[in-house]
Amino acid sequence: MITALHHVQLAAPAGSEPELRAFYAGVLGLTEVPKPPELARRGGAWFRGGGVEVHLGIEEDFRPARKAHPAFLVSDLDALVARLPDAVPDELFPGHRRVYVSDPVGNRIELLQPV
Repeated sequence: MITALHHVQLAAPAGSEPELRAFYAGVLGLTEVPKPPELARRGGAWFRGGGVEVHLGIEEDFRPARKAHPAFLVSDLDALVARLPDAVPDELFPGHRRVYVSDPVGNRIELLQPV
């Protein structure tokens, strides 16, 4: 039986770790989690915060996820949108304000705040 979601895995191109850190830690406020040494050799980065964990793995023939995406609940959507000038609002989710953004490598990210 499933008891919880451990993490979400997204893909990224080789060498994109600095941009991923700037976005997931710097903008979204997640904390980078050290990868186990045997996995660190593969590149990528892991982030955690607020009960969520996102793993970004390096994919040789990378193509960003345009439809599939994680959706993060946030406490201050306006503050995040102010830091994300390309955020696209979408009011079609009952009981929530939401926007879509792309991470630095083009993966779709949904941000929701309950109303």
